[in-house]
Amino acid sequence: MSRIEEQLRTFQLSGEFPRRMIFERCILPVEESERQITIAASRPHDPMVSAILTYLLQKEVCWLALDENLVRKLIQKHYGVGGDTLHALMDKDGDGSVAGAQDLDASCDDEEASVVRFVNQVIREARRERATDIHFEPMEDSLRIRFRVDGVLRPVPLPPDIKRFENSIISRVKVMSGMDIAERRLPQDGRLQTRMDGEELDVRVSTIPTAHGESVSLRLLARRSAVMSLEHVGFSIENCTRLRGLIRRPHGIILLTGPTGCGKSTTLYTALSEINREELRIITIEDPIEYTLAGVNQVQVRTDIQFDFARCLRHVLRQDPDVIMVGEIRDHETAEIAIRASLTGHLVFSTLHTNDAPGAVTRLLDMGVEPFLVSSSLQLVIAQRLVRTVCPHCAKPCGTPSALPPADFEWLCGRSGDFRFRQGAGCERCGSQGYLGRTAIHEFMELSETLRPLVLNHASAATLRDASVKEGMLTLRQDGWIKAAQGITTVDEVMRVTEERE
Repeated sequence: MSRIEEQLRTFQLSGEFPRRMIFERCILPVEESERQITIAASRPHDPMVSAILTYLLQKEVCWLALDENLVRKLIQKHYGVGGDTLHALMDKDGDGSVAGAQDLDASCDDEEASVVRFVNQVIREARRERATDIHFEPMEDSLRIRFRVDGVLRPVPLPPDIKRFENSIISRVKVMSGMDIAERRLPQDGRLQTRMDGEELDVRVSTIPTAHGESVSLRLLARRSAVMSLEHVGFSIENCTRLRGLIRRPHGIILLTGPTGCGKSTTLYTALSEINREELRIITIEDPIEYTLAGVNQVQVRTDIQFDFARCLRHVLRQDPDVIMVGEIRDHETAEIAIRASLTGHLVFSTLHTNDAPGAVTRLLDMGVEPFLVSSSLQLVIAQRLVRTVCPHCAKPCGTPSALPPADFEWLCGRSGDFRFRQGAGCERCGSQGYLGRTAIHEFMELSETLRPLVLNHASAATLRDASVKEGMLTLRQDGWIKAAQGITTVDEVMRVTEERE
């Protein structure tokens, strides 16, 4: 494998080689001399391919047997995602121009169809790579496409002449998502639904004008009906027990906090699935509906017709719910309605954008919610971050990482001396990253009788944090250290997503 990679880095494909055959026949030229050319393939010794290449190149064809998935990955890496589609279009005319007026309509149709296939290939490849976001970013001399995989951006290899099709690609995405393709000066938001490899996919699309063209971002949301258990989300055994007890209470409010993309919605869905039973009426208010839960009434917010969270929540309260999930508390009105609902016999779940658990209290107070309402209704605040997990296929034990701060190492030793630090060496399955998949680290702040008076007195987030830690709360970073010591993630990954002050 390493030898082939080294050959491909310096290999220059001759102009006579039919590039289209690389993608259609899943073959990969890896070495060429004056008399012969070496072709890697999963099904070598194809007589038709041998005959065609021998005739075109006037060289002997030598075959090298490789796994089909490996061949496809190498083709994508060295010739770009969608390379077959764009190369087919390029082959129609060497300089990309139209030869004659009589062929204009046919050429336009060919280009449109090729661009459609290219966009579909990019989305399909993103799903195969487990990407959550796709970014089309116009640069001065190129069009850059990047996938966000496990929370980290990865550049996508692309054909060298893709810049020439930039406008067509951006327009195609805008058409698919119901946007105005003539409007390029203002940001636009859209949505599309598609089916990829038997899976229903909702895609949120956003465009914004930049110096070199329109930048387009796609958020991929799979319509999944199966939800993980609390243990699989990343909760420790202790936190699972505490959370299961709190979500079975008849009333109160439970908040999840963290930045966009930290898995708050997934955790809320998992908690709802734990208590979902026939005798409970559960209603959710979401934007968008990311998962489908059997037996749960899920409502989609429509801001374009003034059907926002606050207005929807008022109407939901007339529907005799037992449990309500509000996708996000964004303003004073929504916050006050949600909190008052929790005081009148409803169990309410929701999210806030704050950096830590104590910050959720001060955020509610800053919104204008009365301290006595927060103190009497709030049951639990969970802060959450996602960390990449060590790839199980290339993981190897390692010593105590030097990046672990001495004070935190001492704390970790006092908690447990059984360390199993691991790191990933990098392999084919994880894309040489050493990480595969993600899990969550948490900060649990339960509103105890000690904390409620502090809330009533407008205590700062730092004061609430100190009091919670004294009562046994683990900070995000401490929960991360435990998972790193267990070999689930790494110290570097915990430090990447948490703040040093913790």
